[in-house]
Amino acid sequence: MGWLIDLLPLNYSDAVVAVGAALLGITAGALGVFAVLRQRSLVGDALAHAALPGVCIAFLATGAKDATTLLVGAACAGLVGALLMVGIERTSRIRPDAAIGVVLSSFFSLGIVLLTYIAASDDANQAGLDKYLFGQAAGLLERDLNVMAILAVVSLAVVAVTFRALKTTLFDPAFAGAVGLPVRLLEVFMTMLLVVAVVIGLRTVGAILMVAMLVVPTVAARQLCDRLSILLPVAAGIGAAVGVTGALVAGSAEVPTGPVIVLVGVAVVIVAVLLAPGRGVLWRGRKLARDRRRTLIEGVLVDLETSIHAGPPPTPQELALASGRPRRAVQRALTALDRAGMLAHDGDRVHLSEAGASAAHAVLERRDLWSAWLEHGWQLALPDAREPDPSDLRGSLGDAYADELQRLAAAGAGGAAGGAR
Repeated sequence: MGWLIDLLPLNYSDAVVAVGAALLGITAGALGVFAVLRQRSLVGDALAHAALPGVCIAFLATGAKDATTLLVGAACAGLVGALLMVGIERTSRIRPDAAIGVVLSSFFSLGIVLLTYIAASDDANQAGLDKYLFGQAAGLLERDLNVMAILAVVSLAVVAVTFRALKTTLFDPAFAGAVGLPVRLLEVFMTMLLVVAVVIGLRTVGAILMVAMLVVPTVAARQLCDRLSILLPVAAGIGAAVGVTGALVAGSAEVPTGPVIVLVGVAVVIVAVLLAPGRGVLWRGRKLARDRRRTLIEGVLVDLETSIHAGPPPTPQELALASGRPRRAVQRALTALDRAGMLAHDGDRVHLSEAGASAAHAVLERRDLWSAWLEHGWQLALPDAREPDPSDLRGSLGDAYADELQRLAAAGAGGAAGGAR
């Protein structure tokens, strides 16, 4: 990874941390998608905590604080934890959430006990093992990056090769089993992928905060896209951006890297939840306000059309009284209609201009067409099971089906009138 470090306009230590954070973000972002979409986000938390005793046992077995050896121990412990969770869930009455809690608490407790035992020993090499709890990105070395890069490339390549099988198992395990896919094996495999992400992230954010790196990129990316093939690279990109940004901010502020990366990720999630196009809270709130305003204006437009046919043009006060709407709401709607050139005034009385009358007739036609759809839509021989838009039924169905719907409604109205006679 030396060539990449040399390309960055940073000093050596900051460049190493930034590359490590990027590798973590890419891997955890892509692999965490499978945990979040399976509604098994806490599996990553359990595996991260389960890796801690593996680090301690690897140190006790070798007596050396070699990063590669410790990560192998973490991976082995994570695999054992993953298999235990699956085994407890499959072979007992314990629910998945309880199985996760059992593995998380037991392995993490064992890790704390082993850390305490090692800290009380006279071995000077044990210094720094507690950093695997919260991470120590500043301690990353170039050889650590090489190991992280290999794990990242291999895991992402495996996901690419098995993508279709993983996608089928993820969204429809019953169908996957029916077509002969090894569903249980694939579910275990998806859990194993989380172990890889955990191993990559232990040195950077630690066991306690690792779950955030598995969940945050997917949650943010999920606000932006719906297709799994797009979600994976988007989540990986967000994870990389969060990791690098958090690492650079932490380096400049001289604060712990792991917590800052997580805080940056949480900020990205908040922004995505609020502002994501089409589904963000503020976006949907603004759309809801526009829809309510349009509904009010159309309602007042129809009320005015009805009042004009029933008698002389009304005043705004008479229109509000006849429609049963609040006077201020009616006044706002009339102001909007006047600005759009749909009203004409006769003293204090209002009536529709030619454009307003045309708009009122269009609204009434849409309402009639929607009523016809609710009553006779089942009779249309549509080529697919579409869900039409109530505000633009003709555009949703097409002119041919809309005309057919009007014909069915007219025939039904004629039959009802004949029966009444």
